[in-house]
Amino acid sequence: MSKVKITDTTLRDAHQSLIATRLGTDDMLDIVGEMDKVGFHSFEMWGGATFDSAIRFLNEDPWDRITKLKNEAPKTPFQMLLRGQNLVGYKHYPDDIVHKFVEASFDRGIDIFRIFDALNDVRNMEVPIEAIKKVGGHAQGALSYTISPVHTIEYYIKVAEEMAALEIDSICIKDMAGLINPMDSYNLVKSLKENFDLPVCLHSHCTSGMAPTSYFKAIEAGVDIIDTAIGPFSFGTSQPSIETMYAMLENTDYKVNLDIERIYKIANYFKKLKDKYKGLLSEASLSVNTQILHFQIPGGMMSNLVSQLKEQNAENRLDEILLEVPKVRAELGYPPLVTPLSQIVGAQATLNVLSGQRYKLVPNEVKNYVRGLYGRPVAPISKDIQKLIIGDEKVSYEKSPELKKPSYQKFKDEVKDKIKKEEDVISYALFPDIALAFFEARKNQTPKPKIEQRELEKAAPKEIVKSKPTNPLRTNGGMELKSPLPGAIIKIIGEIGKPVKKDSVLFIISAMKMENEVVSPASGVLQKIYVKEGDIVKAGDILATIA
Repeated sequence: MSKVKITDTTLRDAHQSLIATRLGTDDMLDIVGEMDKVGFHSFEMWGGATFDSAIRFLNEDPWDRITKLKNEAPKTPFQMLLRGQNLVGYKHYPDDIVHKFVEASFDRGIDIFRIFDALNDVRNMEVPIEAIKKVGGHAQGALSYTISPVHTIEYYIKVAEEMAALEIDSICIKDMAGLINPMDSYNLVKSLKENFDLPVCLHSHCTSGMAPTSYFKAIEAGVDIIDTAIGPFSFGTSQPSIETMYAMLENTDYKVNLDIERIYKIANYFKKLKDKYKGLLSEASLSVNTQILHFQIPGGMMSNLVSQLKEQNAENRLDEILLEVPKVRAELGYPPLVTPLSQIVGAQATLNVLSGQRYKLVPNEVKNYVRGLYGRPVAPISKDIQKLIIGDEKVSYEKSPELKKPSYQKFKDEVKDKIKKEEDVISYALFPDIALAFFEARKNQTPKPKIEQRELEKAAPKEIVKSKPTNPLRTNGGMELKSPLPGAIIKIIGEIGKPVKKDSVLFIISAMKMENEVVSPASGVLQKIYVKEGDIVKAGDILATIA
């Protein structure tokens, strides 16, 4: 009789998919001890967006979360999601930062590291895997699963061969958007088991409604591990529920060996938690949507996209954006929609729709992707779109020499007066502005926000969009500088009465987790500023006048 192992995702991917990663550590501490007695293979409880959200929204130290939970749940291995050379961020970080991050994570209590690259470019996984093997952690190489004319079973076996050559300990099929159908699940798992003497895990989402059946076929094909969530935080854009999978396998040769009665009691706790966070739930995150097979947006991205559109009073544009996503994805070489490329493609699609003109506003990270800084796309990028985004700039898919230069000490010197522990240096290296704000809040002992306040918080920036102002008008009072898109004013750079040059940055607006630079339409003198930092603006709102 084959025993299927279960990884529980409730403490990471489940709440990332349903409530935009807002589940606080305190809520986890009250139940994780009981979860530790169930018999799960592992808890996927860290990584992904949890690091970012902890310091950005929850006023929590993400490093302390590992320690606190480990103290309450010492038996079950802890697992994290690692975005290859991106770690838990949105760009490639230097090699020494990768090693420091892995060392600190392992020392805190992470046992299993699920490593993926958004482009399945295994070169971007080499340094993280090396770091994991060095500290003695379990390196699980993940295939970023997607559907396109070029993503075939033969393609995935080739990527798995490259990962196996790096001496990974297991393989994961990471189906972040819930795209894998039952027969493809069976055939891919069967091929992996035939070609590699490694445990195979299937991770999927219920967005299309197929995940439980795909799991069952994967189990028939010999999969070793499946990812599930506790009932109230399952289904929708999350994982299948453990209760459902337990029942499906009860009278088969694949019976799950878990304490189901204890799971039912744990589910009652999470049912109350779901009510507590209901303001963060959306219909799009809870419903089955077979259109996902077309636009391929993963669960965590969907919940965050809806949240961001609410902030911009643009939730009614969601359907337009969903139709734009596959167009952008095809033009950019069919990248799998997983972080950071899900954010890159999703943000570009959103800006295309909200600005009213495709590629009028282009984030720096989209430009960097086209330049080759994220790795090699599986299919060629449209030449017309490439020229539109970066002109005649050179494209190179080689690893930047800058990533090999030691940088940890430089970051440490920059924040030596603000840190309390070594991990603070890593937090700063990953998210400089957000980390500094967190250090200041920690110093001032700023209390954690209440749940209802979290719903109203505006996402702070990650990346930069270079944009021209919308329809500047010359009036008797000077030239009006208007906001090119809705968002929050997070920084005012210009000063009243001071001269400004054409194309100099005057404001930075946060929207779609990106910093949008608003530049001066002409040289002159900054005459008047109509907004202050923290203000929410709509597209076309007057920000300033220039004489």
